[in-house]
Amino acid sequence: MKRTVLAMLEQAAEEFKDKPYVCCKGDSGWEAKSFIQVQKEARFFAKALIKRGFARNNTLSILSEGSHGWVTGEFGILYARGISVPLSIKLLPEEIPFRVNHSESKGILVSKNTLEKVLSIREKFENPDLWIIYMDRDPQAVMPLLESYKITLGRNFLPFWDLVEEGRALGKELDDTLKKLEEETEEGDVVTISYTSGTTGNPKGIMLTHLNYYSNCRDSVTLFDVPRNFSTLIILPCDHSFAHTVGIYAGLLRGITLYFVDSRGGGIATLRNIPINLKEANPDFLLTVPALSGNFMKKIIHGVEEKGGLAKFLFTKGIAAGVRYNGNGFNKPSFVTRLFSFLPYKISDAVVFSKVRPTFGNKLKFCVGGGALLDIKQQEFFKALGTPIYQGYGLTEAAPVISSNTPQKHKLGSSGVVAPSVTCKILKSTGEEAKPGETGEIIIQGENVMKGYFKNPEATAETIKEGWLYTGDLGYFDEDGFLVVVGREKALLISEDGEKYSPEEIEEAITNCSDLVHQVMIYCDHKKYTSSLLVLDAEKVKHLISQNNIQESAVLLEAIKTSLDQYKYEKVYKGRFPGNWTPVTFQILQEPFTEQNRMINSSMKMVRYKITETYKDLLEYMYTSEGRGYINPRNQETVKSLFGLEK
Repeated sequence: MKRTVLAMLEQAAEEFKDKPYVCCKGDSGWEAKSFIQVQKEARFFAKALIKRGFARNNTLSILSEGSHGWVTGEFGILYARGISVPLSIKLLPEEIPFRVNHSESKGILVSKNTLEKVLSIREKFENPDLWIIYMDRDPQAVMPLLESYKITLGRNFLPFWDLVEEGRALGKELDDTLKKLEEETEEGDVVTISYTSGTTGNPKGIMLTHLNYYSNCRDSVTLFDVPRNFSTLIILPCDHSFAHTVGIYAGLLRGITLYFVDSRGGGIATLRNIPINLKEANPDFLLTVPALSGNFMKKIIHGVEEKGGLAKFLFTKGIAAGVRYNGNGFNKPSFVTRLFSFLPYKISDAVVFSKVRPTFGNKLKFCVGGGALLDIKQQEFFKALGTPIYQGYGLTEAAPVISSNTPQKHKLGSSGVVAPSVTCKILKSTGEEAKPGETGEIIIQGENVMKGYFKNPEATAETIKEGWLYTGDLGYFDEDGFLVVVGREKALLISEDGEKYSPEEIEEAITNCSDLVHQVMIYCDHKKYTSSLLVLDAEKVKHLISQNNIQESAVLLEAIKTSLDQYKYEKVYKGRFPGNWTPVTFQILQEPFTEQNRMINSSMKMVRYKITETYKDLLEYMYTSEGRGYINPRNQETVKSLFGLEK
């Protein structure tokens, strides 16, 4: 059997047949499409595309939330031997044309939520005959919008499900063509062109092949020893390589049922629907990223704090006891530690944790974390709660899984063990391979390594050297063989004497431990000390002001500094971060880092160069005699403005 995505789908349709594969929420409840339905409807869509002149290696972009149409549409593109270009729904309108034009897309699949975004910039598309394929089932509902943009139904605007029906109506016509295209599909053919977030210059199009996906899916299910017939709620967007591979594609190997979070009504509605959908879908496992799990953690803690009394006491003591009892998950704590932690942990688990866990449904076994560094405090918290998050590591150029912790083998604070088919080395700046414990750049080799960057041989040559993918990430192997990722090489802090350090772990520690800090970027560019830019949690600060009757800005700034430094007193962080890299001072910002102001990218990571560029004056101010102290005129004016203080 060829190692292709289509072979995986064909096998799943044969093996799992009528078992639900893709489930979406509609007006009448959850609507399921089976494995064989998705396969058949994908073929129908492929026929309709071919009938309209879609040919081998043609591309179609997808700008939509996860849905029946998303999954069916992409498989249809592959059956027609085309290439899918998944786009982030979080892209700003002006960011879309480059990706559509550069990929030479013949069309773009959209949802009701993304249609107007595409229509508003349609004049910037180089292809005058670009198809706009509408994936929701109510094309009549958007007719007034189409009329306002002078778009004609049936010419460039094509309802997706009408195309599926057109393909169905063709009967056996084009069956031989489809069969020939499938037989001719090679393992090295490109499946997707996935664009980077474009934090420096134009984004790069990552070409992933059938073999890349096939190999990485096999590795994923092997790492986790996933049984058949699990289910998951897909919270991450489908363009996210983690959800794409481990959800949509790996699901084919084990008959995993995918529930997509209800996105009707747009972004805010989607966020509100997550807790509702979790209980309805009742998943066996979840895929998450630190920003999402961190939000879950803070909401859980806030909910328990609001109850107060015995519940709060048992929860706090129980989490602490659970952390001691579990240790790092690999090296067991001493018998004495486990003995004295057992009773408070189990009492809290029975009385409090058992009531919190149903937030995620009643059969969740684990979560898998990817996308960025997952702070150890989060890992310890969810492990103690009984809903462990197993941190993994990867990047889209690697399809994306490189390593992961698993239920069978894990070590909190690490990124787990390297996937079976992947070879991983740590390369020091001297070019030598690092020994255990020595930090260097993570480089990998394997069938999961991308084909290259689309129409960008220079960038490809810089990233893939003699078959090795240079990740740009720093890490090391510990004494037990676990990979520990410490951060991006380009994001490093640099001291006055040239010493370097990754800021990401400190930033995660701050946001996880500080009640008042919502976002933080720490900074040091050849300076004597480290500084930080803070975005405050406005509601928490207002509550603090009210509770303590704070009237003076200086008093509030002292409280903010105390909250900022809270992580230093957590046992898990003691001695973890050298003092010269912890922030001495801070400046408070008036607005958060968001995707709209381009300070957060579509992967929910900070765009450091953009933040540094925007707040250059504030950063320089913190290295003046006045700005070195956090109780300074600029901070005082900011907190007065934000919170109405008079002094």
